[in-house]
Amino acid sequence: MNVTNRRDFLKLAATASLAAAAGKAKPLYAESQEVLGTVRAWRTTSFEKFQPIQSPPQWETWSAVTPLGIHLEPGTQYQEMIGFGGAFTDASCYLLNQMAPDSRHAFLSNLYGPDGLRLSVGRTCIGASDYSKTLYSFDDTPEPDADLKLFSIEHDRAWILPTLRAARELNPDLYLFSSVWSPPGWMKTGGSMWGGSMREHWFASHAQYFVKFLQAYAAEGVKVQAITVNNEVDTDQDGHFPATLWGQQYEMGFVANHLGPALEQSSLNTKIWILDHNYDLWGRVVDELSNPRVYKYVDGVAWHSYAGTPDAMSRVHDMFPQKNMYFTEGGPPAHLFGPAGQQQFTRPPYGTDWARWSSAFTDMLRNWARMICVWNLLLDENGRPDLTNPPRPMRQAGLVSVNSKSQQLTYSGNYYAFPHYSKLIQRGARIFVSSGDLPGIEHVAAKNTDGSSVLVVTNSSVEQQVQCTLGSRALKLVLPPDSITSFVW
Repeated sequence: MNVTNRRDFLKLAATASLAAAAGKAKPLYAESQEVLGTVRAWRTTSFEKFQPIQSPPQWETWSAVTPLGIHLEPGTQYQEMIGFGGAFTDASCYLLNQMAPDSRHAFLSNLYGPDGLRLSVGRTCIGASDYSKTLYSFDDTPEPDADLKLFSIEHDRAWILPTLRAARELNPDLYLFSSVWSPPGWMKTGGSMWGGSMREHWFASHAQYFVKFLQAYAAEGVKVQAITVNNEVDTDQDGHFPATLWGQQYEMGFVANHLGPALEQSSLNTKIWILDHNYDLWGRVVDELSNPRVYKYVDGVAWHSYAGTPDAMSRVHDMFPQKNMYFTEGGPPAHLFGPAGQQQFTRPPYGTDWARWSSAFTDMLRNWARMICVWNLLLDENGRPDLTNPPRPMRQAGLVSVNSKSQQLTYSGNYYAFPHYSKLIQRGARIFVSSGDLPGIEHVAAKNTDGSSVLVVTNSSVEQQVQCTLGSRALKLVLPPDSITSFVW
């Protein structure tokens, strides 16, 4: 079947399904050429978290298409997956460093170990982010240091680098990418890391700042596979925390004339990702990739979910199919702004929004995302440490929350959604077609390198019964309310 994109496939599937139901066509798909093995399944609801289903449905012959159906076509495949993970912020690594060694090892094993979530992706910060203990860069000096003679990663040796090494020991295939929130203040207008914009005069020095960071981390046994130009290039966060405005032309010129050539000349094969910001800025991405000199050095685009919708990734992919899409930040709880700029948190309580997160993950994967990396791996019960000034409202946040007094861990809905993806969809898996527009239900399917297939179904509505078809075979699914169910065969 020669279908070039999801929209074409969904139109074809809907037309064929109606014809088959009316008795005017053969079944939608030809006989499956693969042997469908025993189905295993896991479920998350209000009463159970990624628990195996004792008697999951098995493949059986079907004779008619039901309107409430999910239709699988493994022969039409999309992006190759890298994996799932979270951010090793200074705040997260600091809190881990406060734990007893056995507790720290247990925490990292639960996230990155083979018996845990099997996370395989991590984000690091090049200098301070908003979630840091202190404000710092790798070249802190009041006067410009064009040759970066004072460059040092000494700060990261205390708890960040040891945490990264420990995580990679648990998962040797850990894929790391790194982002700057702010370069040293002397490279910016205003001379401060607190907001402001990058100065073109220091582009060459900043490119070498990246090179020195990558080389210094590699010397510490921590290879970083990709970098982004800057976290959230289109905002300085009103100076509330380390952030940097990068005008579109500045980002283009920096990549094409400085960062790309600097990595090339240093024989670094580190990938460059642009934007590292929200879906609604997809037009900026199109403009940047339309420049051949930028296109040459850019591997892909890093996306956040705080504004816009994930179909922005498909728009960019359709125009630049050789460039990769990566989801690099989103974390509970996101916020809305009320009167006078006050932050108002309106989403479900921490730990209960697994279906919302699973639906979001599904949308990302159905729109070409090769990785899903959420925000802080660990914060305390108040969402700290956090440099933001004035302070943000105190609330639980992060993939996991730790009580700073009792050391008790509390898990987010984000955490409960992850195993349905990270434990089952392997690196190198290919997302393949799953069609069927069902109210309240999201679904995504993947083919693993070992030949197994995965189907993740999220039901954000009341209990529903759904038929899943593959060739002449079908699964009869019963989906509880507010649930995630994963099937592997």
